Amino acid sequence: MRAMVLTGIRAMEMREVPDPAIEAPTDVKIKMGSVGVCGSDVHYYTTGRIGSQVVDYPFAVGHECAGVITEVGPGVTRVKVGDRVAIEPAMPCWECDQCKADRTHTCRKLRFLGCPGQAEGSLSEFIVMPETSCFPLKDETTLEAGVLSEPLAIGVYACKLAGELKGKRIGILGSGPIGLSVLMPALAAGVDKVYMTDKIDARLELASKAGADWTGNVDKLDAVKAIEEAEPLLLDYVFECCGQQEAVDQAVLMVKPGGKLVMIGIPEVDRISFQIDLMRRKEICFQNVRRQNECTGLTLDQIEDGTLPAETMVTHHFPFEKTKDAFDLVAGYQDGVMKAMIDFD
Repeated sequence: MRAMVLTGIRAMEMREVPDPAIEAPTDVKIKMGSVGVCGSDVHYYTTGRIGSQVVDYPFAVGHECAGVITEVGPGVTRVKVGDRVAIEPAMPCWECDQCKADRTHTCRKLRFLGCPGQAEGSLSEFIVMPETSCFPLKDETTLEAGVLSEPLAIGVYACKLAGELKGKRIGILGSGPIGLSVLMPALAAGVDKVYMTDKIDARLELASKAGADWTGNVDKLDAVKAIEEAEPLLLDYVFECCGQQEAVDQAVLMVKPGGKLVMIGIPEVDRISFQIDLMRRKEICFQNVRRQNECTGLTLDQIEDGTLPAETMVTHHFPFEKTKDAFDLVAGYQDGVMKAMIDFD
């Protein structure tokens, strides 16, 4: 089969590799139909690492995906050949203390699709996954919507961790795919007002169309001052979705005393800092978000009933052969890109 693999910093090429084989009784083989380009994939493309996770070349990234099941192991009961499925990229052991505490996303033996040292990614014609990672799609649900359940599930989980959102006023710093993935479930949960920032006007326009009440380009205005003027009591929750130190600093200023800063963005640096005096005096709660923790099924339900308009975030499509062009586009924030999709058929 063909796989698109990273071969160095900003280097990628198509190679012929062996087909993956079913090994466990509950494994399934999936023919890829569509893959989304995620910011974490781009981190591996541009820097070769995320923290301690370092690419050993050649390596295929990709974890936002959906496809059609072509083969199943003898113990599979959840899905069947021919099913169109969305993929939950996490593969927990289901046996460790974390899994038993309903924290499969921090499983001690977790394997994650497209994560260096764990599992080759979905930028290949076929992948093999455990059946527990496969979620059948309704006939009317597109593979593209199935792909988007992965980033949206992160937003759904982040909103769940934040707490009660109904009637609250929130900030979302970073209006890329993860920012929109927080916006959609937050609106569905009944937030009163949403303030969103970014450095790219095209993304802010999409955020406004998606339901944000206020948007601001931080390169063109003092977002903290603007939000302070609009909300003298400040915001209940601020979701940091871009992994930037300046956004973290802004979030601390925007959150009201007793509020919560929810960090979803993945910094490219090893350390970030906080204005600890202000954090302490305002008694701000800081919440990290690690992926989606079993929220894929709920997210698909909300996509399929129309609560989460997933496909509105897709701006670009590329054939599998042009995957590098898609990565360059996303890495350079070119042409107003929000979410680029790789199409196999």
